[in-house]
Amino acid sequence: MVKIVLDGFGGDSSPGVNVDGAVLALERFPDLSLILTGDEQLLKKELDTKNYDRARVEIVHAPEVIDVNEKPTDAIRLKKESSMMKGIRLLREDDSIAGLVSIGSTGALVAAAQLRIGRLKNVIRPTFCPILPSMTGGIVGVCDSGANVDVTPDYLQQFAIMGSLYLENVYHVERPRVGLLNIGVEEEKGDQLRKEAYKLLSETGNINFAGNMEARDLLTGKFDLVVCDGFSGNILIKGAEGTALQMMKMIKSKIYSKTVYKLGAGLMKPMFAEIKEFMNYQNYGGSVVLGARKVVVKGHGSSDGTAVCKCIEQARQMQLSELSEKIEQELPEYVKH
Repeated sequence: MVKIVLDGFGGDSSPGVNVDGAVLALERFPDLSLILTGDEQLLKKELDTKNYDRARVEIVHAPEVIDVNEKPTDAIRLKKESSMMKGIRLLREDDSIAGLVSIGSTGALVAAAQLRIGRLKNVIRPTFCPILPSMTGGIVGVCDSGANVDVTPDYLQQFAIMGSLYLENVYHVERPRVGLLNIGVEEEKGDQLRKEAYKLLSETGNINFAGNMEARDLLTGKFDLVVCDGFSGNILIKGAEGTALQMMKMIKSKIYSKTVYKLGAGLMKPMFAEIKEFMNYQNYGGSVVLGARKVVVKGHGSSDGTAVCKCIEQARQMQLSELSEKIEQELPEYVKH
């Protein structure tokens, strides 16, 4: 049985979507058991409307909620009775618990994972790795996307190793092509950090380094994993998401601007539905904290039940694939002592 803690609050539509996702996951995975943290009365009220295996669900009362606008370090220090911190404490103290899923504050969760859960052996810094769809029908991961604003070439090397193992073992991507985010594809492009990182990644034998990647190639399918500092990675992802959203809005606006466009759109409605479903981030789960001592998955604050279920699936698969053990096995060869 794989036991996972689900933070029952913190999202835009919590606790409803959290409970919806929990029930979906329990139906899909018979080997799964869940611990829900949060206001016990409210969680029970939601659960009472569902049909599920009650023997595989436990509620741990946590009356507080960490707001997304709170300073992360203050929140994890002062709100010890929050749904997130109760989950973190359970994860840290109970070895039978495999991981934690939360759609709450990103900053608080990443800080808590680093300060309360700790790192795997030989990991310099854990990294935040979300998954996006590519135009070839595959996926692309981005390491880092916000956990480490300032990095060194050694950090980026570890991000590449951990991210590659994640894609190989959880998504079954064979020899993931790793790209280094840069301002040009030529080897000599970029600042000193990028030049040193390029050389180091080229010499890292257990990754499939494919060279520099310009931002415009993020979703092309040319790369399976992008390594970068957290500041650049966060901008990269939000820029791509924002562009896709605005393009969809513009297409919709144009369709309704002329009768002939409306007629054409009627014939193409199934295609538009497929594109919308393909680009829907809810179908790709959350961002995982690679390098933490235990599995931590962060979903979007606006997640629906399907997205929460997908996050739980990610956490379950990370545990079953023994990803943490494989990271610990791979890293020592490339750690400077």
